[in-house]
Amino acid sequence: MLIKCFLVTEKSTAELEKNILTAIVDTHAKKPEIKREIEKLFNVKVERVNTLITPKGEKKAYIKLSPDYSAEEVLSRLGVY
Repeated sequence: MLIKCFLVTEKSTAELEKNILTAIVDTHAKKPEIKREIEKLFNVKVERVNTLITPKGEKKAYIKLSPDYSAEEVLSRLGVY
C-alpha cells in the first residue's frame, strides 16, 4: 500500500476547494504509482501528482483530481471529511 494516510489540516482543507487531496505516501513511491493507486482505489481520474519530502522525512503527495470528480467526496467516502 503506497498511501499511508490522508491529511486533514487547515492547508489541506483549503486545497480541497482546488480539488486536491493531500496524503502521506511511501517514501519510495513514484508519481505514476501514486496516480494508479488513487485511480484504482477510488475509481476517479487523476490529473497530476506533485510530491515533496517534509522536514520530518515523510513524503507528501498533492493529488489533483480531474474536474469530473470531487476531492471532498473521496474523503467523505473514507469517513475523513
